[in-house]
Amino acid sequence: MPAPEAAIVLDGLRKSFGTKNALDDLTLEMPAGQVFGLLGPNGAGKTTAVRIITTLLAPDAGRVLVDGTDVTVDPGRVRRSIGVSGQYAAVDDKLTGFENLYLVAKLYGMRRHRAATIARDMLDRFHLGDVADQLTCTYSGGMRRRLDLAGALVASPAVVVLDEPTTGLDPQSRLDTWDVIGELVREGTTVLLTTQYLEEADQLADRIAVIDHGTVVAEGTSDQLKAATGGHRLEVVTAHDTDLATAYRVLAAIGTTPSVDRRARRVEVAVTDGQRALETAVIRLNTERVPVLDLGLRRATLDDVFLGLTGSAPARTAHTDPDQTAVLPAVPHWPTQSGALDRREASA
Repeated sequence: MPAPEAAIVLDGLRKSFGTKNALDDLTLEMPAGQVFGLLGPNGAGKTTAVRIITTLLAPDAGRVLVDGTDVTVDPGRVRRSIGVSGQYAAVDDKLTGFENLYLVAKLYGMRRHRAATIARDMLDRFHLGDVADQLTCTYSGGMRRRLDLAGALVASPAVVVLDEPTTGLDPQSRLDTWDVIGELVREGTTVLLTTQYLEEADQLADRIAVIDHGTVVAEGTSDQLKAATGGHRLEVVTAHDTDLATAYRVLAAIGTTPSVDRRARRVEVAVTDGQRALETAVIRLNTERVPVLDLGLRRATLDDVFLGLTGSAPARTAHTDPDQTAVLPAVPHWPTQSGALDRREASA
């Protein structure tokens, strides 16, 4: 049985579409009153898991509990206890911002006065009060996104599911959204967050699970995940192309298999004891008479964790031959998937 403090439990979850396994024995417990980040590349199964959690899709096998309720036994109760904001803003262009939120409040069973008050309060909270009575077809993409987020919070649900909530938002709107998420958690709400912005998960999530091919490949706090994949990264930029092979051999003896960016003349390696590794690298590079333009140590990021765990080509095709061009991966951008969550269906 799951721990009583778990707000969302996924137990042996399986889902297939034809011959493709979207979820393969996915098992997770998401603590109450925290932000739980769900990361993974496009097609890893994040959206499928979210759709099952929000009762929009039935699992083939396994069990899902939301706030203690089985989603297949009593989906109506689950819908009443959650708020959902999907990858795309689910707003009605023929209604004003106020009317959109008022409608959602009424669907949650609120009386007219209460529904109107909540709608106005949420519009102000998301800096939409001055356009509350304008048709949403006149809203910018960021304004529509904020309105959709407001709709997910109208009923002050115990669990909020945010599927890539800040996609398309400008930097200030993203920061505002982060503030709102922080307020929710302080009020005791559990937030399930999927995001394509790794720094967002780093900033907001109390715990993070990385999934790939429908199963969990790593779980823990941000710091735990970083430490598990090498707590630091040691980088060397050589003065000449001819020194890359030597620098590669030096770093390979200090940490894991290095990565090489020939164009930048940079070699990078994951190390666990950063200070000792840096000292050793200086001594050995000097002994080998390698002219260095730059030598530095940085903390591992969630980018490093993600690329190391999910088997992305730049991370796992370990660059064992320094004479071949091997470029370090850029920050991943995961294209949004089809099948936006419909808030009104989720709250019906």
